[in-house]
Amino acid sequence: MYIHRHIEPVVARISKRKPVLVLTGARQVGKSTMLKEVYKDINYVTLNRPLVRESAKENPSLFFDMNKPPIVVDEIQKAAELFDYIKDIVDDDKTKGQFYLTGSQSLKLMENVSDSLAGRAGIIKMLGLSMRELDAIAYRQPFSPTAEHMNERGKENGNFDYSKIVSFIHKGSFPELHETESDLHDWSDYYSSYFQTYIEKDIKDILNIQNESAFIKFVKATASLTGEMLNYSTLAEICGKDVKTVQSWMSVLESSGLVYLLEPYYNNLNKRMIKTPKLHFLDTGLACWLLGWNTPDQLTSGAMWGHIFESFVFAEILKSYYNDGVVKPPLYYYRDTDKNEIDLVIADGDDLYPIEIKTTSDPTKSVVKAFRCIEHIPGKKIGTGAVVCLAKERLPLVDDVWILPVQMI
Repeated sequence: MYIHRHIEPVVARISKRKPVLVLTGARQVGKSTMLKEVYKDINYVTLNRPLVRESAKENPSLFFDMNKPPIVVDEIQKAAELFDYIKDIVDDDKTKGQFYLTGSQSLKLMENVSDSLAGRAGIIKMLGLSMRELDAIAYRQPFSPTAEHMNERGKENGNFDYSKIVSFIHKGSFPELHETESDLHDWSDYYSSYFQTYIEKDIKDILNIQNESAFIKFVKATASLTGEMLNYSTLAEICGKDVKTVQSWMSVLESSGLVYLLEPYYNNLNKRMIKTPKLHFLDTGLACWLLGWNTPDQLTSGAMWGHIFESFVFAEILKSYYNDGVVKPPLYYYRDTDKNEIDLVIADGDDLYPIEIKTTSDPTKSVVKAFRCIEHIPGKKIGTGAVVCLAKERLPLVDDVWILPVQMI
């Protein structure tokens, strides 16, 4: 069963403006499935198949003679030779919506797009399924804690309750896990296969890894540090590699769409702000599998439940921006040298919207005391704040700060 994606109108919009559309995202988040569902009548070719890939690399001209646009080319980064030919084709024929290019390794993909297709391609980023998509919610605007957003979002009552939320966090957001009924054995089998495919098809294409076990330790360590400030020295110590190697590996995880490095909000006029990014593992199901939490109960009773929940909420908010076509969302976190921290800050012009993320269902006023720290940032003003949590209904907490159930993101 196909689950409609909120990004579909963005694809339609950009394909009317540009001859080339580039869709990036982690392996198996549904990029090709969505394009084949929306554009049933156009050609589809995947470069995952060795013979097709070699044909594309050895004779790009013949490849496009045989596979004429409009066309979807899956895993385009595996045949970089095609990019110059695509450029020549769209320079000669400026028809919109000719090429739909997908890739699960955005570092290599975007290097080629920048070199060959600058100004000719529209870029879209895609993550796994969101709560809104699973719940068939029509509202698709980017999240903010404003009254307008909360009122519009509140018009559609979702079906998520506590047990469904926890189940979704543990299961993860890859579409295949939600298309049919599955149990924990299916869950474990899926992630075991997924991770091995990721190692075999993505990592070995990019990194010359001599010690695969060290890289696996690194990925597991990354999952264990989700929701925390990034510390390369800690990661290097865990996997027994130097900091430079770990930084290289992290860039690959980031470009693969598995992690997001959330930058701190920084103002040059305030020297007390921290500049270290915060690490978020974007699929909490994969994180749970990597860390050995085999059931939802193990997740919620574990010491990392708060960090996993924070990364889940962040990923859901990030999806709402990506699904509206925003490839560089105005999302930050705040921390200063006095260790005052705000989990998420959404910047909109001169307004800063502070967000705390808690697993409680009954937050107290003390959890938002750090919000005052952004009141005096020069040139900025504090907007409506929120505590996103496991409460059952939206309620006021203090002036201009709301308790917001996670299912209302």
